[in-house]
Amino acid sequence: MTSATASTTKQDSASLPSHAVRDVSHTTCCIVGGGPGGMVLALLLARQGIDVTLLESHLDFDRDFRGDTVHPSTMELMDELGLAEQILALPHGVIHSATFQAGNAPFTPLDLRRLHTKFPYITMLPQVHLLNLLAQEAQRYPNFHLLMGARVEELVVEAGTTCGVRYHHADGWHELRAPLTVGADGRFSHVRRLMGVEPVKTSPPMDVLWFRLPRKLSDQGEVFGQTGDGHMILFFNRPQEWQVAYLIFKGTYAAIHDAGLPALQRSIAALAPQVADRVNMLQDWKQISLLSVESSRVQRWYAPGILLIGDAAHVMSPVGGVGINYAIQDAVVAANRLTAPLKGGRVTVQELARVQRSREWPTRIIQTFQTIAQKLVVARALTSGNQSTIPLPVRLWLRIPVLRDLPARVIAFGVWPVHIAPGLKAVGHSP
Repeated sequence: MTSATASTTKQDSASLPSHAVRDVSHTTCCIVGGGPGGMVLALLLARQGIDVTLLESHLDFDRDFRGDTVHPSTMELMDELGLAEQILALPHGVIHSATFQAGNAPFTPLDLRRLHTKFPYITMLPQVHLLNLLAQEAQRYPNFHLLMGARVEELVVEAGTTCGVRYHHADGWHELRAPLTVGADGRFSHVRRLMGVEPVKTSPPMDVLWFRLPRKLSDQGEVFGQTGDGHMILFFNRPQEWQVAYLIFKGTYAAIHDAGLPALQRSIAALAPQVADRVNMLQDWKQISLLSVESSRVQRWYAPGILLIGDAAHVMSPVGGVGINYAIQDAVVAANRLTAPLKGGRVTVQELARVQRSREWPTRIIQTFQTIAQKLVVARALTSGNQSTIPLPVRLWLRIPVLRDLPARVIAFGVWPVHIAPGLKAVGHSP
């Protein structure tokens, strides 16, 4: 992965209030965080000839991400960008439906095959491949600048307005000034902390043990799950392995760890006998990640000169795997709303507020949907014994044709579809 720098002008470090800054550079939009939301926003702006600099604190994108699900809404957006075929050419899995076993009764709450879309499935794609593809596409535009290993430590604020950031790179401290700074740096957003913004958190009832098991050619299913004995386990299809989510009550990890790996292996084998011959592959707790599940959102996503999107503005529960897709939708709405002001060199607070207004209610609604699912299904499964069952209201819902596809539509597209504005589909600046 190559990187480029924005145009640079020297400035006397004695005039700066903190670190010995080597230089000051200027861009039109500074994006902090090279996840899907930040990368899509950068690509959309760069395509319109807007000078954009993306600062990513890691040296590459090759990390073990929790979310590898690309929903139909995102695939449609990638199709609008002309990238869908390239994405589907990468090694990936697909999920058309999900079936769960509760006691002796299977049920299928999610079937995407009935949806009217070119992509009636969830694409299971390692996020590193998606990010590399988006970065390579963005680097076709000379006004896109990617700085890997750039750790933002301070906001540059003048007269109450954010004018850029100070970041540390391999060669020291730098200052980057911009009319707009976008925090797209995830659920543990440092930009959000620098703004002094605290998210309002909910407390989902569970955490997740996240690990992988080998997948055999004879294994059936794309997504399947099992509840029972006070546990719930989910398997997600990857090309050569199963990504496994073992749900536990929040705060019980220490007791499970103290009981030892053999006890966990026995529990997995009892819940999912089809993988009982592989549970001994879990030989070290380092193979298992504890995901602390939370759901939160900030009350105000913006301040003069700065905007939060994606997990920096709203952390999603893993229910439905919608986090990546909502971050990308945030990015598309931000590009739709802010391209014209950025071309004019000034973004007002009112324009930033419009971005939040467009995205806040879809976020609130999907988080409410996730909370209901957690309470009706997940919490019930974790508190029940061997006879865990799906609540009657859920089963009745899924028998009504007009309602049965609602969960699939919400998971696939969100509360309402987001599309790239017609004026942004055309490339405004040829590479």
